[in-house]
Amino acid sequence: MRKTSWLPVIFTLVFSALACGLPAAPVSDPGIGETQVALAVQQTSLAIQQTAISGGAELSTPLPPEPTYTPYPTYTPAPAETASIALPTTAPLDIQEQIKSSNILIFEDVAGYPSLLPVVDRTINAMNFSGGKIMYTADRLGDFKTQANSSTKWDLIIVASEVRTAFSGEMFEVMYDHINNGGAVILEVWYLDKVANGKIAPILSKCGVGFFRDWVREYSYDPFKFSIYWLDQSHPLLTSPNTVLAPSYPNPEWFTDAGDLLELSSGGDAVLVGGLYPNRKSDYGVLASCLDGRMVIQTFSSHDYKWDIVQPLWENYIIHTLTRHYEYIP
Repeated sequence: MRKTSWLPVIFTLVFSALACGLPAAPVSDPGIGETQVALAVQQTSLAIQQTAISGGAELSTPLPPEPTYTPYPTYTPAPAETASIALPTTAPLDIQEQIKSSNILIFEDVAGYPSLLPVVDRTINAMNFSGGKIMYTADRLGDFKTQANSSTKWDLIIVASEVRTAFSGEMFEVMYDHINNGGAVILEVWYLDKVANGKIAPILSKCGVGFFRDWVREYSYDPFKFSIYWLDQSHPLLTSPNTVLAPSYPNPEWFTDAGDLLELSSGGDAVLVGGLYPNRKSDYGVLASCLDGRMVIQTFSSHDYKWDIVQPLWENYIIHTLTRHYEYIP
């Protein structure tokens, strides 16, 4: 139901009453007339307000203008910064420089034989190592053991046990620990028939070779039966840095026991590099490489063959085992 507005009616009645009660102004004075009209309007306005108040009417008070809404700026999150991790940059390893500065421990037991040139010592000296530690203990087992157990991290351990059988037992345990730590090993040993089941057994097993049979040479020997054949002429032991001929037709220094013969066994990665027969590549071996090239086993005596063959061969042993040592990933 609509609500009737009484304000226009009230306004008309009040205005009419006031107009009738006002005296008539002379027409000749327009200013007075205007003043009267203004007063009438003012009185009318007051009357309307009073009437509205007495009647309970609500005055419509103009509301103050709404404040202008200024929107906040739209928040745009900054793009997340991508963490920039500076990876360490490692220059390519210079294997040649590492080899040159290697720490090498050597046992060579020919010191008590002045007529025998120390093959290992002479080879090492000719290779001009510098920057590392070269410890030549000759045939002093106590010094070798002390150095092997020292704080020095040896890169290569060489054992050239050509004369005696003193290097045995716990000495091989030291070498086994060295191998397990990623070190390189060169082992010249001719008496495996006496120690193969002893402390050297774990080394042979890890390598993947075993004792096949003893190698005997009488004084009335046939030189051709003691010539060595290369079983893989492209193997790095035979080609880098020197290309080495097979040690044939020996001029023996040692008789009766010429050395030992190897055979391949399970559990390792050994390959026979040299042997007595060109077509026997799993037995009758006298030179083996294993542990991904970190280990070399030679079971013939170096001094039974020509110096100009054996010495370059030893240099190849050293270069090859150290190279594989530095390339080794556990």
